[in-house]
Amino acid sequence: MSTQTQERTHVALPEVARPHGESSPFLLLRHSAIQCKRLLMGWLRDAPTIIQMVVYPALMLVMFRIVLGDSISSATGQPSVYGTVPMITLVAAMSGAVVSALGLNIEQRTGLLGRFATMPIHRGAGLIGRLMAETIRIFVTTLLILAAGFGLGLRFEQGWLAAVAMLIFPILFGLGFAVFVTMLATLSKGGQLIQLVAIITLLMTFFNSGFVPVRAYPPWLQNTVANQPMSCAIEAMKGLTLGGPVGEPLLKTLAWSLGMILLFLYPAILGYRKAAASGR
Repeated sequence: MSTQTQERTHVALPEVARPHGESSPFLLLRHSAIQCKRLLMGWLRDAPTIIQMVVYPALMLVMFRIVLGDSISSATGQPSVYGTVPMITLVAAMSGAVVSALGLNIEQRTGLLGRFATMPIHRGAGLIGRLMAETIRIFVTTLLILAAGFGLGLRFEQGWLAAVAMLIFPILFGLGFAVFVTMLATLSKGGQLIQLVAIITLLMTFFNSGFVPVRAYPPWLQNTVANQPMSCAIEAMKGLTLGGPVGEPLLKTLAWSLGMILLFLYPAILGYRKAAASGR
């Protein structure tokens, strides 16, 4: 018995292999992918989240078609679906970002972010993984909305390559908005976040070129409507389906989206770190 105990005492344990440092780019990518998968699995298992992110935008598209479709088409001379489909893809990107930000608030209050901060995980993985999950969510939701729009009469008059290029605009716009909302989520409570973002979303939804053409608005409001970020993306997406200018609205969309990312990313990083530290 003593011999077995002695043998166990002298058993050499294998050394822990650490080919990459905790802050290496390889681990950042790997840990971000794990965080992305965690968020996606959580969203898929939560019925209210699926309804808010997928079902609600599709129903909204159908309601716009039933209630206002013929009126808008007769007033503009173009099928209303070419404006409402791009608009709904952007609305879905915004509403999904709000749901994700509320989830971030819950993770902070329950201490989950704090537990992640004490683990050997790359410090940037939480935020980057969240943005990766947002990109996948926006991509899938946009595909579903485009499929619903196709059933309502949307056709890709400029070819399938242009149809694929349409997916870029909701993703660009959605990522910029997601960074903005993430910053707000780390600085405010859930109820305050909903109230603030609901006002912004409502104003942008009803004052853009997808709802009605810019010329339908009062003259003093037309420049504002034409150059707000949703209108820029909508006009580019219209050009890629029905035909029309794409270059100028593309540049404006890039300016708005990258501007939001550059302006709000650093405050979002600081807020995320603070939220993780407060939950320890």
